[in-house]
Amino acid sequence: MKNETAAEPLTAIHTQVSAAREGRDPRVIARLFTGWAVFGERQFVRGYALLLPDPVVPDLNSLGARERIAFLSDMSRLGDALLKVTGAARINYAIFGNQEPALHAHVIPRYLDEPQALRSAQPWAYDWTAAPAFDRASCQELADGVLRELTRLGVTKPMRFTPGANAED
Repeated sequence: MKNETAAEPLTAIHTQVSAAREGRDPRVIARLFTGWAVFGERQFVRGYALLLPDPVVPDLNSLGARERIAFLSDMSRLGDALLKVTGAARINYAIFGNQEPALHAHVIPRYLDEPQALRSAQPWAYDWTAAPAFDRASCQELADGVLRELTRLGVTKPMRFTPGANAED
């Protein structure tokens, strides 16, 4: 990837990537070639995840052609793993960067048993504030399964720390 380009000012994405590198983020699923697969802070659907680039860049267009292809490939492989492990009907993908001006991709499993009014709606139709907060203990089995599948797909890199091992209580 190109050298890390800091968005001004530093964003929550920068903070999350730093925490992932240091083993402070319990939401980490895996270290991929282009970044970190992490669970979303709010689990409005089971397995909602993000791909955070490492190094952080402002947007997809800030990457060179090879790096861009690699990031999008990692994003789709994360979707493949979530699809298999969760039994979701499909995966939604989104890259915006409007509120957090740093590249990050939302990877969202969608289920046939979602409420009828939301099943075919875009994910932002959910009340995210009412969604359960991420809890490592309740997501551990899912995290282990997704990590195994990503490893089987050959897209993981070794992590120096167990996710959240260095978290400040």
